[in-house]
Amino acid sequence: MKPWTPLALGLALTAGAAYAQPINENPPTTTIQCIDVSGRSIPARCQVPASRIDQREDICLCDDGQRVEASICPAGVREPAEGVALMRARREALRTNRSLVGATFRGQPMCVAPRQNGTRR
Repeated sequence: MKPWTPLALGLALTAGAAYAQPINENPPTTTIQCIDVSGRSIPARCQVPASRIDQREDICLCDDGQRVEASICPAGVREPAEGVALMRARREALRTNRSLVGATFRGQPMCVAPRQNGTRR
């Protein structure tokens, strides 16, 4: 067995750090949404830290529906209002992609409001 060379060790550490970056985002830029077959959003069960500063989610589970990654709305952007047109747009977006990250609805991002005090607005 050959010992690790400095180059191989450096590449391994760099790859590990690059993989871990999205997990360490605070505030996070994505979250989990549960979507049923009609495109309706169902509440997800998320375990979050007991902190007002740390807005990350440890894990989110969907009791019903499909578990989907979605963008968190940036400052100044509101999430689209629930309605039949949004549900259809979500359903269509999920037919071609397993994620709503980057999806738009009527020219606006299909995003989710950021978490405030352990709950969504």
